[in-house]
Amino acid sequence: MKQVTSILKMFFFALLLIGGTACTNNFADINRKDYEVDKNELGRENYNLGATLRGLQGLVVPVKEHLYQFIEALAAGPYAGYFGATNPWTTKFETYNPSVDWQDKTFSDVFTETYPLYRDLRDQSDDPVALALSKLLRVAIMHRMTDMYGPIPYSKIVDEQGGISLSVPYDSQADVYKQMLKELDEVDVVLKENLNLGTEAFRKFDDVYYGDMNKWHKYTNSLKLRMAIRMSYVDPATAQQVAEAAVSAGVITSNADNAWLTVEENRASMIFNGWNDHRVGADIISYMNGYNDPRRPKMFTTVKLDERVGGQNVKVDGYAGIRIGIDVANKDEVKDRYSKPVIATESPYLWMNAAEITFLRAEGALRGWNMGGDAKSLYEQAITLSFDQYGLTGADAYVADSQNKPQAYTDPMRTYSVAAPASTITIAWQDGDDKFEANLERIITEKWIVMFPCTVEAWSEYRRTGYPKLLPVVVNNSGGVINDKVIKIRRLWYPPREYSNNQYITEAVKMLGGDDNGATPLWWDKKPRTSTFRRTIARL
Repeated sequence: MKQVTSILKMFFFALLLIGGTACTNNFADINRKDYEVDKNELGRENYNLGATLRGLQGLVVPVKEHLYQFIEALAAGPYAGYFGATNPWTTKFETYNPSVDWQDKTFSDVFTETYPLYRDLRDQSDDPVALALSKLLRVAIMHRMTDMYGPIPYSKIVDEQGGISLSVPYDSQADVYKQMLKELDEVDVVLKENLNLGTEAFRKFDDVYYGDMNKWHKYTNSLKLRMAIRMSYVDPATAQQVAEAAVSAGVITSNADNAWLTVEENRASMIFNGWNDHRVGADIISYMNGYNDPRRPKMFTTVKLDERVGGQNVKVDGYAGIRIGIDVANKDEVKDRYSKPVIATESPYLWMNAAEITFLRAEGALRGWNMGGDAKSLYEQAITLSFDQYGLTGADAYVADSQNKPQAYTDPMRTYSVAAPASTITIAWQDGDDKFEANLERIITEKWIVMFPCTVEAWSEYRRTGYPKLLPVVVNNSGGVINDKVIKIRRLWYPPREYSNNQYITEAVKMLGGDDNGATPLWWDKKPRTSTFRRTIARL
């Protein structure tokens, strides 16, 4: 993002355009449209409070189509093995050479849209629940940012008097996590004190849980658990402590408590159904086709082809994914050959579900932590929860399957097929202390399936564990910086604008412990990569 000093410069410019003369710290009007009412008008019946809370909710997973596209479909989606582009872009995230304006978008817009809302809510309300929810939402938004970039400005943005400034130094990712966990503890205290608060207090301001503080309390502890597991290789002692405390306090265990953001119109559907710029990735289709997964009709559209391509017969009647990082000459010749995600204008946005949280508990139990159950039972329970979420039966047969494996990828275009699958992992749990890594792969692979399309989370878990095993990108334009056949991209790098306009960028890069590029791992990305793992990836 245009970050810090560069953000302020953008604000100054915007103010000049609208003829503003306000103090530079008062930047709320930047995002005000001509047709929007002002604060005094919105203040009636707390509508301004509702607008800010809803605005923050709309940034956890971005609901604006362009911001969703940049972060979810163009960057994290391909890196997670979820989405591939059908548009003939020659500079893009998935080939590791995005254009400068693309780089700036994924970094800048989240900060510039989040903090005016966060500041406004703090100015408007002294209600402890409203302030707790805003703090929780800020953590949820910025957790994704630090997991994409590493060091970000965080702890110093809000001063002791409650004022907000974006012209502050970065925090290391370790410090960001420490501060976020502290804030989630603070949120937990407030929500716990208000579990009996009637839903009517916040119903009209809340498009996730409609004012149900019990569900927000479970979400808060589930987010703690998600963060704790992320720390498992860099700080296992703290990770265990936080994870066990979160589970004890109460996490999401039922689909009734899944975090879905309901919107009037899901604009992300335009990206897949209107613009047709993206399709479902080959990786997740190959896994689920190989497993004969009953959830596919709920998640993906089918493809029906019977034609000759390049002198070869092509027959597809089912689900087909697109390789990440291919060359596309003509979108119209490509878009109908690959499956789309099942998404409509009325579809909600998934933040977190019970299946994901139960898989987190399964991994914790695998590591010997107290997660309220054993690893095998929690693993199988998580799969059952996913089937139940989609209204499906057959989970018992699925979890018992010890034969089916991911498929090798066959490209409907007959151009990018791969002879061997990325993984040979089966579904059924294997008992034995020597099966730790195999069972970890099962947990992460199945979690990857159940939390589709939560792209940033899936990419983060891939980086943390190396699972699921993914195909290398077809075209790698990183100039040798990222050896995709050994290990895929580890982070997004700061945009060039930061180096021109941000006085704190040098210190931020020092915190990385490596170069500011896609090959430098984040603070929590500390799992040893075995020679076996590297050879497996390299042969693909």
